[in-house]
Amino acid sequence: MKKCYPFKYFHSSPEIIRLAVMMYVRFPLSLRNVENLLNERGIDISHETVRFWWNRLGLIFAAEIRKKCIRHLRAYSNWQWHLDEVFVKINGERHCLWRAVDYEGEVLESFVTKKCDKKAALKFIRKSMKRFGSPHILVTDKLRSYGAALKEIGAMDRQETGRWKNNRAENSYLPFRRRERAMFGFRSTRSLQKFTAIHASVYNHFNSERHLYSRQNFKLNRAAALAEWRQLGAA
Repeated sequence: MKKCYPFKYFHSSPEIIRLAVMMYVRFPLSLRNVENLLNERGIDISHETVRFWWNRLGLIFAAEIRKKCIRHLRAYSNWQWHLDEVFVKINGERHCLWRAVDYEGEVLESFVTKKCDKKAALKFIRKSMKRFGSPHILVTDKLRSYGAALKEIGAMDRQETGRWKNNRAENSYLPFRRRERAMFGFRSTRSLQKFTAIHASVYNHFNSERHLYSRQNFKLNRAAALAEWRQLGAA
């Protein structure tokens, strides 16, 4: 089956579209911030155009990044996940955002539910395992929903809990929280689920963990990530 070219019928060039989507999703910028920054570079577009671009193409870009990520991560046999949940308000109503993070800090899966009960935890874990395979160890906090869900799927022996063991998952929410403040919250469960999926993939793609590398290697990794981004959606 021939791959569909996502930029078909767009008047702007793919380079400008990719740049606008990257700036909005990767950095804690509003739509109007992106409009103003692009205007300084001689690109005259509306903030509503930026909204349309990321709504239309964000999931396509995220899917391409995730596909490469899955092939890479499935190669590991001794694989550890960190599971955690955080509350997010949607129109004043509290929802639960579940997140699975691997041992390197890459966000594997994000899932939004209204409750943090066993049913929601079970659905989240099954969805994550279906996409990324079964991990060797599952590090969680002491929320009882995890234990009940893992018991049902026969993975209780893989669960680990501890006071500081799950810091990697808890720290992974910091970039999302910065984006949430810049967007002034979310208006629907659908918009939250969509944005978290896109943001997680883009964050993984550009997260070079610069504290682990020399300046020279960091610059090489950053250049490679930008080069791959500029090829997303190519025919």
